[in-house]
Amino acid sequence: MFLVVKKSEKGTLTSFHSEKTCSANFTSTAMARCIYASVSVPPTDHSDHECQSQGVRSCGECLAAGPHCAWCTEETFLEVGRSIWERCDTARVLLRRGCPSDHLEDPRGSTVLLKNKKITLHPKEQRTQARWHKQVTQLQPQSVQMPLRPGEPQSLEVRFKRVEDYPIDLYYLMDLSFSMEDDLPNVKKLGADLMEEMRNTASDFRMGFGAFVDKTVMPYISTAKDMLRNPCKRTKPWPCTPPFTYRHLLSLTANGSRFAELVGGQRISGNLDSPEGGLDALVQAAMCEEQIGWRNVTRLLVFSTDAGFHLAGDGKLGGIVLPNDGKCHLEENVYTRGNSQDYPSVAHVAETLRRKNIQIIFAVTEEVTHLYEGLRSIFPKCAVGTLSNNSHNILQIIALTSEVVMENSKLPPGFSISYTSHCKNSGPRHGEQGRRCSNISIGDEVSFNVSITAPQCATASQRPSRVIIKPQGYGEEVEVLLSSICECSCQKDVVPHSPSCSHGNGTLECGVCRCNEGRVGVSCECDGEESGEVVESHLCRRGNASEVCSGRGECVCGRCVCGKSSKKPNYYGQFCECSDFDSCRVFTLPGRGRCVCGECKCLPAFRGRACECPLSLESCLSQDGQICGGRGDCHCGTCICHDNRFQGPTCEKLTKN
Repeated sequence: MFLVVKKSEKGTLTSFHSEKTCSANFTSTAMARCIYASVSVPPTDHSDHECQSQGVRSCGECLAAGPHCAWCTEETFLEVGRSIWERCDTARVLLRRGCPSDHLEDPRGSTVLLKNKKITLHPKEQRTQARWHKQVTQLQPQSVQMPLRPGEPQSLEVRFKRVEDYPIDLYYLMDLSFSMEDDLPNVKKLGADLMEEMRNTASDFRMGFGAFVDKTVMPYISTAKDMLRNPCKRTKPWPCTPPFTYRHLLSLTANGSRFAELVGGQRISGNLDSPEGGLDALVQAAMCEEQIGWRNVTRLLVFSTDAGFHLAGDGKLGGIVLPNDGKCHLEENVYTRGNSQDYPSVAHVAETLRRKNIQIIFAVTEEVTHLYEGLRSIFPKCAVGTLSNNSHNILQIIALTSEVVMENSKLPPGFSISYTSHCKNSGPRHGEQGRRCSNISIGDEVSFNVSITAPQCATASQRPSRVIIKPQGYGEEVEVLLSSICECSCQKDVVPHSPSCSHGNGTLECGVCRCNEGRVGVSCECDGEESGEVVESHLCRRGNASEVCSGRGECVCGRCVCGKSSKKPNYYGQFCECSDFDSCRVFTLPGRGRCVCGECKCLPAFRGRACECPLSLESCLSQDGQICGGRGDCHCGTCICHDNRFQGPTCEKLTKN
């Protein structure tokens, strides 16, 4: 006999032929073992994982038992003596045990695209239209729905393309405290260099600026009247600008000469302590979108200073205890709550910049570089440069716009997310590096594989949740609507008072009876009060001398419920007399029959003690259409040649003497 396992593209068994020879003279047991040994196991897929279903009593509980568990809803699926939890197993095992495929509950997670506008290929063609940047798409898709099977990761591909000549808004925030006197020329030059260089980078480039000092109360500044008018009166012969917390000086504009004129005309102010009120200014510059003139384009902010910063809690030194509310409070371009609200915290500023999609570059003196380097791990899309090196600062800005870092909003409790990046000229990267791609040139496209896993049903929320995935510093985002699959579709088709449940004494749900109160039994056939172990145990014995349920189960309502232990083998049958390890169950070829309590029940196209013999003569037909070429008989799908001079699958080869 010749048997070969032929595998389909999906790895399932489709036909059997093989080079292994099983002699027709073998005993039936030896023949079965030979056939069984010839069958290769298909490649492992998710359905081969073990499903821990012990104790499961419903389809919903089956789904909660693990991501590889499936449920059979066919009412007659379980053989006599089987436990309800044996309806729950891997899909492959249930199908092998005879569950019809249309009665299999095995819901899988999926990714459904709700909005999938394609990435813009040629934005130049749209520049003649008003507000063309609003019609450009750099991120795809835009909205997806992800029903998740708990414990089973589901993936989503997010693509990003850096579109040519995308508009840029840059806001320049200057420290005008007294200590900046020596650095003010560098600050002014940096502003002018930025305007010139960025206009060469993007044709649609706008720039604005503002300045900050500190809160105008003691001990941050001197509150003497003459010092409030001119804080430099006692140290400099010329007047200084009166102190202020934050002042917005120029809204975002493409007028380069106006920007250079205003920046060049700035004078320093004065204060007493070294830390400044820069965090106050950052929050106002981010939140006052209308006054600043921010568009929904690439947003950059350059922050120049030579000192550290006050943060939340420092306001108590000046008697200010009211927390910073993070709202815009500009009146006539001046921050009006500086003396009544505390400084914001670093985390507060970081979250504000993240929500407003602002990328920040700190241009600072070398003495405080280490302080602002510490913010890089907290602030989104952050870079640090020195005031004495304007060319380096400009390169930092360009580097920020050429890097994509993916982030997401807070996940529902128990959910997890991971990223794999596919960047230019590099292989897949995982972990934190899986969130970013650097050195992206104009026109380059990168992609991120985002994998999301839901928690087990016991902890998963049944309400859909909304999560946002986006590149830091960009206004475009992917909306992800998450939900957990914790119910079977058959749970919607319950049959109350079903005739299958002992004349209406229960509800039929997913092939199983849920008994009404006071009723027990597989089919709710017994009255719980009248049922008793002593009275009914005789119904669970094969004879007076035998054990109840052969010692392999328990008697419930006059019927044996077998295999209560998770240990192998599992038993079934009227008295739990049948085992999963019956010889025919081991040796019956998959797809050719079933083993029922030690006896092989073959499908119509097969016969034999192990269903090893196909009834079809197709494999014995020679090229001329004769059975075994007219030189032999077809036995179990294999030719047995009459004349030893002829060999081959159909006795067509003449051997040489």
